[in-house]
Amino acid sequence: MTSTPQRTAAADVERGPGRWLALAVLVLAVLLVAVDATVLGLATPYISEDLKPSGTQLLWIGDVYSFVIAGLLVSMGSLGDRIGRKKLLLTGAVAFGAVSVLNSYATSPELMILARALLGVAGATLMPSTLALIRNIFHDPRERSLAVGIWGAMASAGAAVGPVVGGFLLEHFWWGSVFLINLPVMAVLVLVGIKLLPESKNPAPGPWDLVSVVLSLIGMIAVVYAIKEAAAHGLRWDAVLAAVVGAGALTWFVRRQLTLPAPLLDMRLFRNRGFSGAVLADLLTVLGLSGLVFFLSQFLQLVQGRRPFEAGLAELPAAVGAVGAGLIAGVVARRFSVRVVVAGGLAAVGLSLAALTGLSQHTGYPLLGASLLVVGIGAGFSFTVTADVILSSVPKEQAGAASAVSETAYELGAALGIALLGSIVTGVYRDFTAPPGTPPDVAAASHESLGGAVESIDALPSAQADALLSAAQTAFVDGLRLAAGVGAAVLLATAAVAWFLLKGQKLEDGVEH
Repeated sequence: MTSTPQRTAAADVERGPGRWLALAVLVLAVLLVAVDATVLGLATPYISEDLKPSGTQLLWIGDVYSFVIAGLLVSMGSLGDRIGRKKLLLTGAVAFGAVSVLNSYATSPELMILARALLGVAGATLMPSTLALIRNIFHDPRERSLAVGIWGAMASAGAAVGPVVGGFLLEHFWWGSVFLINLPVMAVLVLVGIKLLPESKNPAPGPWDLVSVVLSLIGMIAVVYAIKEAAAHGLRWDAVLAAVVGAGALTWFVRRQLTLPAPLLDMRLFRNRGFSGAVLADLLTVLGLSGLVFFLSQFLQLVQGRRPFEAGLAELPAAVGAVGAGLIAGVVARRFSVRVVVAGGLAAVGLSLAALTGLSQHTGYPLLGASLLVVGIGAGFSFTVTADVILSSVPKEQAGAASAVSETAYELGAALGIALLGSIVTGVYRDFTAPPGTPPDVAAASHESLGGAVESIDALPSAQADALLSAAQTAFVDGLRLAAGVGAAVLLATAAVAWFLLKGQKLEDGVEH
């Protein structure tokens, strides 16, 4: 049982200005994850040149983090409800920092994939804990809306800071340095969080069911693997087998949750139409965006020839738009309606992606910058309001599990987006024809990735090198345009679904007691 002094300390944080100081600590964890996710895209060309991964290995480096984190989020969110969200958050932050060092010093594609997977294990402890603590610290719904907006805005700020800082480091140090920027953030989070964060957990949680943990992990990873392999290579036997195993494990997981007295995930949450609509909107939105985001840094650097720091600055408008929209999203949703803000935001993102189907090697920055700004504004409105809807739909005791569902949708969407849209870009790219007379080894390296093509042309005569690079860049842009079109269709369809599912949904106004 929680002692009286502990309860008093927690109450003091929740009533006084301490809750805003606690929020400042929580957003450091969000920064940690957001910065790490964005610097990888910038570092990808350098990783390709140094570690020489195949095209498939490069996709695994990009999405294995999301695979693992998607498989573990529900389990970790439920664990935080049981052992304490503060304890889980701080433990995960230490692990995240330690594994970041392993990412920095990876010496082969296989080791890099392993390091990204371990980072996913650590990352799965962070995001659900931060949202769940916000749910338990802020009892006034309007204050909670602002807190969620700040939480989302800092995630966007991290997405902005990551490329800029990462670009500076890449121009002055080796590629592994971009992962070491996690360490000072992690150190501040742990040292300050020990003092400022209140502990919270479910007072009657029941046992942590390890069978459910294993089932959710196997189910998520197997299903995502099946989709990734089917998108890249067609319906081969391994993809079909993985799909069957994953579907079976997830079906067993759901059936088990319905019979357990203390389930890992209370499936009754999905009876709430607002909760289900918000989760689905998050999943499909990230799916439509993530493939494009993963390849955008490569386009800016390897196609348009920008330096890493310049490429980082070029991506800033998306983060600026998301920060601004996130801070006012709660007010706007109360003034108009939840479905107008969410569906309108998603439609704006979809139309911006549609504009990028006209992208070329020589597209000027004004079009690209304007599209990224609108993407950021639309996503900032949508993600902030859906997070608020998800948190306010559940009792405080289940905040960790509900937050984990929200984050699982996000990470699963990211993994599927990189797998599906990434496979579209890779598939179109590999079809380009190398100029006559290109040596077989150079042609093979060029077809693996655009980074491989850039590196391989050093061995060719000038005219032949220019022809090979031009063909490779054109094929890459063709793939990117097709992925933007598919992403636009997904976002516009999601806007229509959100309009229907979020009908009548409102953000809370009354203070909880």
